Amino acid sequence: MTDENEVFVVDEPCFDDHYARGQHPERPERLVAAREGLAAGLVHWTALAPRADVREAAAEVHDPAYLEALEGVLGQWGHLDPDTYVCPTSGPAIWAAAGGAMALADRVYATDSNARADAVALVRPPGHHARPRAAMGFCVLNNVAIAAASALARGASRVAVLDWDVHHGNGTQEMFWEDERVLFISLHQFPFYPGSGAAEEIGEGAGRFATINVGMPAGSGPEAYGEAFRRVVLPALRAAQPDAVFVSAGFDAHAADPLASQELDAATYGAFTTALRRDHGALGVLLEGGYDLDALSASLRCVGEALRGKETELPSGLLRDVEREAIDRTLRAHSGSPYLNASR
Repeated sequence: MTDENEVFVVDEPCFDDHYARGQHPERPERLVAAREGLAAGLVHWTALAPRADVREAAAEVHDPAYLEALEGVLGQWGHLDPDTYVCPTSGPAIWAAAGGAMALADRVYATDSNARADAVALVRPPGHHARPRAAMGFCVLNNVAIAAASALARGASRVAVLDWDVHHGNGTQEMFWEDERVLFISLHQFPFYPGSGAAEEIGEGAGRFATINVGMPAGSGPEAYGEAFRRVVLPALRAAQPDAVFVSAGFDAHAADPLASQELDAATYGAFTTALRRDHGALGVLLEGGYDLDALSASLRCVGEALRGKETELPSGLLRDVEREAIDRTLRAHSGSPYLNASR
């Protein structure tokens, strides 16, 4: 790896040009807050330009018919689903977000292992709800899935996607449901939007057990998420030994977020990042949700500090019975799994 303090950042002006006709939670101001927080945490970084050859890569995870239909609506006002808008200037942002995910993958899984480095993509629109054939939940193209597919195309044998957004990453799960090369782990509020993410959703066929869902009950705080990391996330990643780790980094499990009911604080996201870097070195962090601007900024500051080398320990403490049961339910669902069975 390069110097541990060298972090690459994707951040394009066109990301600000994706905006709704009226009020909408997924708004350009989110990116202003994210930039300020990350800059405060990192202090120094290296700019990373999106790749231009994105359409072929997007077709690895999206149906070509969907991509063709998408091209037909870009350049005008519209809705791809009740929650997901496009405006006349959304097109460059959508494609640059996906191209930025590819550039991020190039750094995290560089051909020369000594050149691998952490990378952050401050992309808009977000991506983890986007399905193979449809936009969903503010998401148009599935940026993290494109990053994972790009690393596999470059020669990675196995990659991991950790989704800590408060909403289940249903699109990412669907794309890799039968793919043993991608370990997908999601920590999310459950039951909650989009309705998926039960512990018993574990993948099928060759991908059986490669999908791991930890559905946290409403009101879960740092201690519960810290325990989920210790008992599920870290053991599974250690067992899988992925060549690259990508994070769907939503910050809407923060206690201040208006769209969810969890109780995390900014420091917890720094602890997540610390724990991952200790085991796996270079990380690819892609922005997903997070709708309270102050919470988003503070959380990204903690992530940036962790990428710079500041260490924060995972929270620990007493759990509610419902929180402990949520973690146990995941472990029961993965009885016999090559990733989690040994950790029970």
